[in-house]
Amino acid sequence: MSSTLLLVLSSFLASAVEMVEALTIVLAAGIARGWRSSLTGVGVATATLAIVIIVLGPAITSLPISFLRIVVGGMLLIFGLQWLRKAIMRGSGFKALHDEDAIYAEELEAARTAGSVTAQGIDWYGFTLSFKGVFLEGLEVAFIVLTFGSAKGGIPLAATGAAIALIVVAVVGIAVRAPLSRVPENTMKFSVGLMLTTFGIFWAGEGVGVSWPGADIALIPILGFMILVAFGLVKSLRRKHSALRVPVPREVGAES
Repeated sequence: MSSTLLLVLSSFLASAVEMVEALTIVLAAGIARGWRSSLTGVGVATATLAIVIIVLGPAITSLPISFLRIVVGGMLLIFGLQWLRKAIMRGSGFKALHDEDAIYAEELEAARTAGSVTAQGIDWYGFTLSFKGVFLEGLEVAFIVLTFGSAKGGIPLAATGAAIALIVVAVVGIAVRAPLSRVPENTMKFSVGLMLTTFGIFWAGEGVGVSWPGADIALIPILGFMILVAFGLVKSLRRKHSALRVPVPREVGAES
């Protein structure tokens, strides 16, 4: 039960983060270049992602389960530690907080000042901007769904978390037509980093033959340990940052 809840929650949070970033880009493209071009880019990117998932899904799930868990665990560790490192650096003050309003303003200005190339009623700058934003962020969502689901045979569960995130972000985005700057995105990224790392340790361990005490329940103490380590690093680095009085750099671009 704990494994199922963590899997759905991890998929939801990670997908929501990527979708908020994609929404920021799509909004900028739609407002500056026209909604027809922007939404066409969204549709083509979504169709391309669906093809990628259809092709990669069976290939991943056909691997031997022990080998699959080693591969998936290792990949989750790589991604999780990257997210966690950035979250720790932001939490300690060494890295600027992610500002969707600032990123939206930059994307909007770039879209407005870019040259216009139109064919068959489609503005290709707006199309490309939306396509790139949705496709690149969507690839990470697809990776999360496929890896989480394939390691435990729970692709429908991981897909459910991602689908809920898509619905929530899309509904709120349509309602407000503005970047979701009030979403605690940096906190979500910290949580996702912790969860990805936790699952990575757990599944990689299972793949090499580790028999975790309590089976899936072992995810809870692993997560607790990672939380203690992460917050310990934040506290230590925050003291160092205060002592050095290092100015926080402004974050530029939609870096996750």
